[in-house]
Amino acid sequence: MATSFKPAQRRLLSCVALAAALLLPGLALAQSPIVIKFSHVVADQTPKGQGALKFKELAEMKLPGKVKVQAFPSSLLFGDAKELEALLLGDVQLIAPSLSKFDRYTKKIQASDVLEAQFRALGANPQKMAFAEVYQALQTGVVDGQENTWSNICSQKFHEVQKTIAETNHGAIDYMVVTNAKWWDGLPADVRKGLSEAMAGATAHANKLANDLNEADRKKIADTGKARIQKLGKDDTAAWRKAMEPVWKQFEGDVGRGLIDAASKSSK
Repeated sequence: MATSFKPAQRRLLSCVALAAALLLPGLALAQSPIVIKFSHVVADQTPKGQGALKFKELAEMKLPGKVKVQAFPSSLLFGDAKELEALLLGDVQLIAPSLSKFDRYTKKIQASDVLEAQFRALGANPQKMAFAEVYQALQTGVVDGQENTWSNICSQKFHEVQKTIAETNHGAIDYMVVTNAKWWDGLPADVRKGLSEAMAGATAHANKLANDLNEADRKKIADTGKARIQKLGKDDTAAWRKAMEPVWKQFEGDVGRGLIDAASKSSK
């Protein structure tokens, strides 16, 4: 038996089919997770690397199906010379550069100009370069030394291409996680909340690991016997402090006397 539809019925069915076809792409889009690229320049086994991985774990746990975090360590995606630009262009959503990278915005952070002045005061000729280029520069003699944490020195194998490591404890290497404000403000409120909570947890995790990882990596470096670790005596430390005094005065107006006094007290 054949059945025929009236013209009005056929038009109605066609409209229903068209509406379904238009809704399907939107439904698929709504189900797609937000991809978050987290780029940094150090290895996974460092405190910052572990913090990035913990953020991925917590973010995806708190926002299942809503976000997908891709962590790119060791300058795999962008080196430290390009990551700020990539963030502004939207090519990456999270980066965690050293505070020295923010010297163009404020002098109250670990500014490159301050670091440069410190080493000039010690009679050295400092060279600014991308983190990923340091090993080869040490290996080929382009530079004679570098300053870093034990975890960075160990993970990048800098101790294989330098004979002596002076344990000066003259400064701290801190990082700041930053994102693109336009991208962040465009996220749904529940996603921003979940990501903020994940970042707080990841930060606490990385900070807790920092001391243990650095001490373990210091031991690894010492056990290789490839570089001699030289600790400063009281006279050496006093000489360093005296050499730094002109630098403190030079940057007092930019950095602030309060921060300089706090740093001075903590190093005694």
